[in-house]
Amino acid sequence: MTLMEMTMIPLDKGESFSKFVAGTLEIIDNSGLDYVLTPMGTIVEGEWSDLLALVDNCFNNLKKDANRISLTVKFDYRKGKTNRLKTKVESVQQKLGRTLRTV
Repeated sequence: MTLMEMTMIPLDKGESFSKFVAGTLEIIDNSGLDYVLTPMGTIVEGEWSDLLALVDNCFNNLKKDANRISLTVKFDYRKGKTNRLKTKVESVQQKLGRTLRTV
């Protein structure tokens, strides 16, 4: 299973991007994949091909309204592991012996 952290914003739409982020999140939410929205991006868990298709869908949707797009994507693949959105955080908290603030 793979984790993907993605940030996609239009650079030609002023200072606020929340309208465009909302459109991207609608696509992510409708994908059926597990995700977490953070203040600086969105983390999605899924199969490699599903994640690549999701990036493509989000990009194609955003480019309808934008002439310039900044896209940052980071992947973390780990064979045989699932539910990593939750378990990676739990592992760190367990090692510290306490709960940390999370989004």
